[in-house]
Amino acid sequence: MKIIRFSGILIAVCCLFPTIDLFSQDIPAPADTSQSAFEFIKDDFIAASLDSLAGLRYFEGFECPSDETLKNVFGFTPGFVPVYADSVYYNRLKKLDAASPINLTYNQYVKDYIELYAVKKRGLMERVMGLAQIYFPMFEEHLDRFNMPLELKYLAIVESALNPVAKSRVGATGLWQFMYGTGKAYNLKVTSLVDDRRDPLKSTIAACEHMNDLYKMYNDWLLVLAAYNSGAGNVNKAIRRSGGKMDFWQIRPFLPLETRGYVPAFIAVNYVMSYAAEHNLRPVQPLFHHFEIDTVIVKDVLSFNQISTLLNIPVEEIEFLNPAYKSRIIPATKENTYVLRLQKKNIADFVNNEAQLYAYRSQAEIEKEQVLAMMKTVTQAEYHKVKRGESLGVIARKYRCSVNDLKKWNRLRSTNIQIGQRLIVRPESFEQVTYAQAKPKPAPAQQTAAQTASTQETTPNNTSAEAVATITATDSAGAEPEIIVRRENIYHRVKRGETLGRIAGKYNTSIAEIQRLNNLKGSIIQAGARLIVGTTEITETSGQAVADNHQKTKEKNTVFKYYTVQQGDTLWKIANQHEGVTVEDIKRLNNITNEKQLKPGQKIKVTVVS
Repeated sequence: MKIIRFSGILIAVCCLFPTIDLFSQDIPAPADTSQSAFEFIKDDFIAASLDSLAGLRYFEGFECPSDETLKNVFGFTPGFVPVYADSVYYNRLKKLDAASPINLTYNQYVKDYIELYAVKKRGLMERVMGLAQIYFPMFEEHLDRFNMPLELKYLAIVESALNPVAKSRVGATGLWQFMYGTGKAYNLKVTSLVDDRRDPLKSTIAACEHMNDLYKMYNDWLLVLAAYNSGAGNVNKAIRRSGGKMDFWQIRPFLPLETRGYVPAFIAVNYVMSYAAEHNLRPVQPLFHHFEIDTVIVKDVLSFNQISTLLNIPVEEIEFLNPAYKSRIIPATKENTYVLRLQKKNIADFVNNEAQLYAYRSQAEIEKEQVLAMMKTVTQAEYHKVKRGESLGVIARKYRCSVNDLKKWNRLRSTNIQIGQRLIVRPESFEQVTYAQAKPKPAPAQQTAAQTASTQETTPNNTSAEAVATITATDSAGAEPEIIVRRENIYHRVKRGETLGRIAGKYNTSIAEIQRLNNLKGSIIQAGARLIVGTTEITETSGQAVADNHQKTKEKNTVFKYYTVQQGDTLWKIANQHEGVTVEDIKRLNNITNEKQLKPGQKIKVTVVS
């Protein structure tokens, strides 16, 4: 054994067999083996796929020290890098070739990739070996089902270095690097939230189907690999240009540059994975293996944060096991379910708490939903740019609103603001609320109108009166009609998927206010629940009222729907916000003659409810 220095690393050259020239007559070699004809690109796409493992976030949580308990049959010290003579590589590959239907030949191209995997990128290769314990059992299961060579599992290492979220510069994605069009042809769907090309199981089945179809075309596995990488069109052109040759090594000069190194890399991976111990390579052990993973069916929308919080699973672990969900959201419905992969030890917790998982929303998600709800309801909002010396109080007075309004509209936790900050100062939106018709309970003749109102039962839609006030007014003819102002609750029926944040945004209120009105201690609500979301004033007049011509007319109890005028409102705009209401109706009900009479904050009648 002699020691040489290679790229700064001490390497032992083991001459287990007599050293022979790679291109002597004893070993078959390509027709043109001159140095000028050989093209090897350092750090090509294959090396780049290995490098992608170095930056994976989930590897930080899963990486463990190399397994020193593995049997070291060669007595290598940690970090020692053995390199062998060409004759050793040749004979080892000859043994592998004899046991495989794929032609595993040895030449300079293959040797260069053996050095890439076993020497230059050995640390990343040890990570690949660890990931292989998660993915290879699944690969082998489906390759066997399609009656294909099990050695094809190594192709995923060449394609993606077993990185399920790997993406090439041309858009190929996943363990098996499917392009969008090819993936679609094999039923791999891609949406804004889900990419089946990144799903380990679905992409593996698609890869098996695709390679099976290619084998029917070429009946040669090396040509299948070349076509898998560059497309059947490029392989067919290379066959024509070579004069109809059906051998990879003979058509290699006519293939795209990337594909020329693709097959040698595949052969090199076969060798390195089979003789890892001989090269002192030891897998970086993952925290779990293939047999420790199971699946559950998700029937409703679920985020990784919900699963992580309630089941106490790191988000990175969920993301690692479920790479197909691009935004950490599973967009499931009862009609369109999805699969979730978890460790087996977490499956029971998921099943036992499935309903709570669907209903749960973290505080961060609630706040996000509130902001989104506000963005939807606040259209054509008016903004103010904070100037030096201004405070929220000054700005609130300027725009005739309250400091609390400004804090709510802008999601401010305190009154601190910065010079140049843009604040929403007038959300031009109005959420219409359907008010129930008040039907007072018949009262004895001796009761006053105020007493009658105070003893009213709840209306058919269960709106209950919180407060009743009686105002006595005298008209110009001396009559004294009674005006009854009642404050009633506004209710909302919770729909599936709704949260307190979303409901609060819809009714322009806060989560805390809804919790107070309904005596809620937490934020979990059930579909079908009936919540108080606010209150409204309803005015009733009874007795005699004076018309514009000062003639006395008898009126029945009347309930009006009111609207608070906002900055920039016009009669036409207000009328359009209320179905069946015209500008003339508003003028008549409020004795308004022109637009100038409208003032922000003014409360006007918009229609008669009963």
